[in-house]
Amino acid sequence: MFFRVKPGEGPPLRAALVDLQDTPGYRPGDYGMAVQTIHEARFVMFDDDTRLAFVTSFDGPWDAYMEDFFTSGPTLALFDVIFRHVEGYGGLPDLAALRAFILDAEQSAAAYARNYGGTVKEIRKAQRVNNAFQQVLDHPQAAEILQHPALKPLLDEAGD
Repeated sequence: MFFRVKPGEGPPLRAALVDLQDTPGYRPGDYGMAVQTIHEARFVMFDDDTRLAFVTSFDGPWDAYMEDFFTSGPTLALFDVIFRHVEGYGGLPDLAALRAFILDAEQSAAAYARNYGGTVKEIRKAQRVNNAFQQVLDHPQAAEILQHPALKPLLDEAGD
């Protein structure tokens, strides 16, 4: 999505983006975003802070993602602080106007690549399983149990 920054609003918009980056769920390493299908999202200011891009990748169809976005109170409240600095934004609580504003700004990527498969839910589960497995490996009584031949593929993979 691409937006035009209101004249003179570049510095306060940058400050709002810094504040957003320190909000629970948006801090690096936090995974508690209200919209649970987001792989990553970024705001980019460009053209001497006169333009703003919101770029995101997510699981599922665009319409479902947008519906999650429009019905997530925490996400809308945080983004309201950002979007108030761009032209055409009328603010909350008019969700119909917000929907039109967002959908007017959308652009589909001409190309996209991702180095990993899986949904956000699957990736988070894999991380939890890996963390639990690491705890097993650290347990003093695990050495004997881990000698079982059935666990060889798992141990081989864990050795990377």
